[in-house]
Amino acid sequence: MSDRAIKKSHQMARKLITSVKLGERYLSMNIRVLNSHLSLPFFMANLGARTNGISPNHVEIPIHANGVEPKADQEVEESNVDYSQRAQWLRAAVLGANDGLVSVASLMMGVGAVKEDISAMLLAGFAGLVAGACSMAIGEFVSVYTQYDIEVAQMKRERESNNNRGEGGEAQREKLPNPFQAALASALAFSVGALVPLIAAVFIRNHKIRMGVVAAAVSLALLVFGGVGAVLGKTPVKRSCFRVLVGGWMAMAITFGLTKLIGSAQL
Repeated sequence: MSDRAIKKSHQMARKLITSVKLGERYLSMNIRVLNSHLSLPFFMANLGARTNGISPNHVEIPIHANGVEPKADQEVEESNVDYSQRAQWLRAAVLGANDGLVSVASLMMGVGAVKEDISAMLLAGFAGLVAGACSMAIGEFVSVYTQYDIEVAQMKRERESNNNRGEGGEAQREKLPNPFQAALASALAFSVGALVPLIAAVFIRNHKIRMGVVAAAVSLALLVFGGVGAVLGKTPVKRSCFRVLVGGWMAMAITFGLTKLIGSAQL
């Protein structure tokens, strides 16, 4: 064999060895990638996709109506909001504020129907504020405490029926409404609502203008309270505002009319 043939065979042998090494390296890389993809979740996902008639390479891209994809933390936060948990304090706050606003305004309207003295209106309104706040606080305290006792007694019966194997009793008790918090919230809400007609009337000396300003201020406050309650409770705002406004107008009109009638009759 000639020297040229020997050199050529050596070159071919080197190329073959290099190709084999490259092939081994490429094969090892493919094996690692394949092992990473052949995990159990990937296998189960592909199996489920084939079972449902969906290609494993199928990709779904969600398209939102507003063109903006919501953030994950916002979705979790909104999904975890339990609006029923707001019912207890929301009911007490809205009811207390609306009751204070309507009752004190109606009381001042009734007094203003028979007397033009501003002192009489303010004194009647202040007395209504104090009496109403105390009444709301005591009533809410008794109501919530009764519910609390019923829930605690029910939890005790359930533990006894399960041979004291019930778990999480303290955690369940902490979720129960607090009577003192409910009473304080009702009293504060009533006072806030009652202050609106008092503040509206205290600086106006003319009787007719004072009555009109009180009615306008109370109407605006009724709309605000109705809107706030609707937003917090995720209910229709217009319907809530209309309902609260009409109810307040009816209370003031009835009180004004009956007091005017009785005052005119001089009973």
